[in-house]
Amino acid sequence: MKYEDKVKNISITAKEIEIGKNVNFGKSINVKVKGKFIIGDYSRLGNDTQIFGNNVIFGQHLFNSSGLRIGGGGRQHPFANFEIGDRCTIHNNFINVCEPVEIGDDVGLSPDTSIITHGYWMSVLEGFPASFSSVKIGKGVIVGYRSLILMGVTIAPYVVIGANSVVTRNLEIEKGIYAGSPAKYIKTVKPLTQLGKEEKVKTIITEYLKIAKYHGIKSTLKLDYPYISMNEFRFNVENFESEGIEDEETDDLRDYFRKWGIRIYTHRPFVSKFSFD
Repeated sequence: MKYEDKVKNISITAKEIEIGKNVNFGKSINVKVKGKFIIGDYSRLGNDTQIFGNNVIFGQHLFNSSGLRIGGGGRQHPFANFEIGDRCTIHNNFINVCEPVEIGDDVGLSPDTSIITHGYWMSVLEGFPASFSSVKIGKGVIVGYRSLILMGVTIAPYVVIGANSVVTRNLEIEKGIYAGSPAKYIKTVKPLTQLGKEEKVKTIITEYLKIAKYHGIKSTLKLDYPYISMNEFRFNVENFESEGIEDEETDDLRDYFRKWGIRIYTHRPFVSKFSFD
């Protein structure tokens, strides 16, 4: 099968292609996979993207800025599979798929982060090392700017990896913070108290009101913890559920709260009318 858009220089070739609804493609995208290529609803694949391998699967609400590369050495192998869950954000990352790479829901890969699944050079018969092994990243993980994840690594859910880190071994403490080269455990992540949560949300709202004024938004914002309402739209900051009618102003509010990890996803895209792009 082949999907092609000559105007935007997009070519997708695979045995099976599934493109969800309201998917947004940038320009200069080249995809060649032997098996399945799947991208879920409300996703964006940015400019200057190259994807090679066996099966490549993106979940719903993917956001990719630009410059993504999936493939590298071993991309012609039957194990060259990549799968990422829902509501993930990735950038100009390099992901080697000599062995499978599996990424859970709600994961963020910061710019210039790389994932490697093989390493070798001189002959193993002379005692030199060679390693070929898959990588698994649990849900809710954030990988900091310019970090490197090496072959054989498994990362537990809700781990935070600091910028410029090199992950050489499994990170097994949930809600833990790691950093360094090699990445080492720093501390656990502890939830705020109920009072702390309410005060934090008030602080976020105070900061947002400055942005709303800058954007010319005059709608009233109401807090009835854990609910935040604007116009005819309401969302819950604890379970991330939402209801009501959305508009361009509520998009702006919703997307600002995402910057604080309160990740509200709806059927409307992550693009504000107030952007200067």
